[in-house]
Amino acid sequence: MKEIKTKNLKVKIALPIILFLGLFLLFGTIKVLAVSYLSGGSLALTDSRPSATAVSYTFDFDNVTTSAIKCIKIQFDTQTDGAGGVPTGFGNIGTYNAGTSDFVPDSETWVGDTATAGTIKITTAAGETPASSDNRTVVIDGITNGSTVDTAFYAILTTYNNVNCSSSQVDSGTVSFIYTTGQAVSLTVDPSIAFTVASVGAGQSVNGAATTVETTTSTIPLGAVTINNNAIAAHDLSVTTNAGSGYTVNVHYTDKPVSGLNDIDDHTGDHTTPTGMAAGTEAFGYTTADTTYSQFQTNKYSKFTAVGAAIANNTTAVSNETTRIAYQAAIDGTTPAGTYLTTVVLTCTPAY
Repeated sequence: MKEIKTKNLKVKIALPIILFLGLFLLFGTIKVLAVSYLSGGSLALTDSRPSATAVSYTFDFDNVTTSAIKCIKIQFDTQTDGAGGVPTGFGNIGTYNAGTSDFVPDSETWVGDTATAGTIKITTAAGETPASSDNRTVVIDGITNGSTVDTAFYAILTTYNNVNCSSSQVDSGTVSFIYTTGQAVSLTVDPSIAFTVASVGAGQSVNGAATTVETTTSTIPLGAVTINNNAIAAHDLSVTTNAGSGYTVNVHYTDKPVSGLNDIDDHTGDHTTPTGMAAGTEAFGYTTADTTYSQFQTNKYSKFTAVGAAIANNTTAVSNETTRIAYQAAIDGTTPAGTYLTTVVLTCTPAY
């Protein structure tokens, strides 16, 4: 009889233990299932070089639970379980960028706390529910990267429905990242200059006057000039150069237009003080439409010289910048008959 009681006692003691263990396992299972694991995680760095400063880290996760949370905690670690420690050289944890983060709708009411090394806790006492489950982002600015290259590190993002950031866990997700040394780039860009002289037809405007003849790319055929009608011809000069200080186009002639022992007089105006060219007064000169030389803008002309003068200019690199220049000849009643010849030279000089 005593032996039977002992067995019954053992049974009575064992049943509560079994029930307790069953309940513990049951509730333990329920607790694990209540935590959602984030998916589709990614982490983008604006600069992946080791020890780079002022770097922005953008976290993006899917499968976010759409229930209230009060804390978003991000821990940077050498291990996926957060037990390895902060990556070597990982300095300033940065600041929460409320303006570009959208993990929750009203992200600007949340406040970041970086008191714990390698961890930022972003909280709001009111709590808030993510707007949707996919593509929820958190942006942290001003981080100083760790100093170790080519080694995987981890960022663990966990949400809680408690501002203590340790209880009432809701979601958790881990992403990996790596620092890589920047690749030094070197290249050479050769200096370049392209200069073209294009023909201009008759009847085209230049500084308030109209051309009377058409040029070619290599000739200025002023044609028959009379005492009452001056001849005006023009060229369009186009420049493309990568010279940092731009370019200058100069013009000069080899001599006065000559026919045998006779020549056409130079115009009286000069580059500094150009003047109008009236019919009936023997003269040969040029004008430019480049606004750098505003003294020419009202149909004023300068005499040619053998030394040359600037007629187009810019102080920076340009692409297909075009300037129109013109040439004019006039004669008087005593100018001898003949065909008068000379050569006008246009020189483009880049300034590197």
